[in-house]
Amino acid sequence: MANNQAKKGVVIDYDAIANQESFKSLVRRKNSFLWSITAIFLLAYMLLPILTSYTTILHQKAFGEITWVWIYSAGLFIMTWGLCHLYVAKANNFDREAKAIIAEYENGGGRR
Repeated sequence: MANNQAKKGVVIDYDAIANQESFKSLVRRKNSFLWSITAIFLLAYMLLPILTSYTTILHQKAFGEITWVWIYSAGLFIMTWGLCHLYVAKANNFDREAKAIIAEYENGGGRR
């Protein structure tokens, strides 16, 4: 992006962009998403040692000799992949929105 700015001769005031309501809204939504996905991830992972250490709920047989702890553990891998895909999709959207905010500023829409 720095090369594009140098070619255009545009100096971007990132402090001004950071003070725009559209950027503040983007940051709030991004932070809300990140805290939510982190809480889900940590809760799911921390439940495994808690459920196996203090209860016998996961020690019951599910299928043949396979206990629920194996199924829960496999589910954690699936959840991790799912959360990774969700994060990548949301991050791409946040990046597009950030580029749009900068483009709006460069085109004079965000300058004061």
